[in-house]
Amino acid sequence: MKTKLTLLSLITVGVLSIAPADQHTDKGHVAVKHSLTLEGAKQVGEAAAKYAKGNGAGPSIAIVDDGGNLLYFTRPETSFAAGANVSIGKARTSAIFKKPTSFFEDTINQGRFTMTALPDFTPLQGGVPIMHDGQVIGAVGVSGAKSAQQDEEVAKAGAAVFETKVAAK
Repeated sequence: MKTKLTLLSLITVGVLSIAPADQHTDKGHVAVKHSLTLEGAKQVGEAAAKYAKGNGAGPSIAIVDDGGNLLYFTRPETSFAAGANVSIGKARTSAIFKKPTSFFEDTINQGRFTMTALPDFTPLQGGVPIMHDGQVIGAVGVSGAKSAQQDEEVAKAGAAVFETKVAAK
């Protein structure tokens, strides 16, 4: 009986000494990832819409998560119908490639036309990533303002307000 108890004690101590080592094996293999919530996406969209309205524009505004999946969308009645899909495309492109879509429009305008062959790619100004702690957590896409430049301004206004709210916490 004493031998069995000693053996059980040794096994327990051995297992306990191995357990903490296993907890550390994930270091460097698992990343902490921030996610854009529906409420956060709504706040970004509403801020962009407020900026647009204040500047005499009524564009379609799409907010996507970091994988390009639609979380929030708004389109005023005055916006043109195609703006809906264009704004979603801009947001997806910005989120997936982790860059403003103006970067791709400029690249293509400088002669790199082969980029237009990429599938599900909208290289038009007006898509801006949403950042948190150095990570892209989503993007804003805007289409149908008075100009491409204003599309981008509206998108930046939405993303900037979200970043300000996160930083204020």
